[in-house]
Amino acid sequence: MSHRPPTQSGRVTSAKIVIAGGFGVGKTTLVGSVSEITPLTTEAIMTSAGVGVDDTRQVPGKATTTVAMDFGRITIDRDLILYLFGTPGQTRFWFMWDELVRGAIGAVVLVDTRRLADCFAAIDFFEHRRLPYLVAINCFDGMQYHDPQDVRDALAISSDVPVVACDARNRESTKHVLISLVEYVLTMRRSRAVTPA
Repeated sequence: MSHRPPTQSGRVTSAKIVIAGGFGVGKTTLVGSVSEITPLTTEAIMTSAGVGVDDTRQVPGKATTTVAMDFGRITIDRDLILYLFGTPGQTRFWFMWDELVRGAIGAVVLVDTRRLADCFAAIDFFEHRRLPYLVAINCFDGMQYHDPQDVRDALAISSDVPVVACDARNRESTKHVLISLVEYVLTMRRSRAVTPA
């Protein structure tokens, strides 16, 4: 996305983006890495009540979990501000998702290729609501183990849905994901505007 001059009116446009995905995939990390403000998080210590409910075998050492949402903000351009809302990953908190996506222009579905099945529910949720989304492969340990096309095939998603690799810990990497989503949303909106009903 190229840097453009402020709009003639000088107004700043803001947009809401949802960051979703399975438990322990890196949503809180992504919001925190890119936010220009101290992110608001609702991390709670995992207790014995979650034993047998939250599967932590694939995320050893995870001691906290998001129980409501994460919130951050990033200025992409002089006239574009993105507000980021990270969803909780566990199914018992999904009742909040409808409220979190209200007014969003699109979503990032963050995936861990070691646990692809954990993101199916998020993809189904956004497809059912016709909310544009992209899939971001979180490269844990800085390694990308699977080709984006292989991930697309495994998730059985449309060929027009972007699939990108990222490191949720790296600001430039996560900023690139957000810019890719905004560009995708704008492309979709333009194509709908020229397609006869």
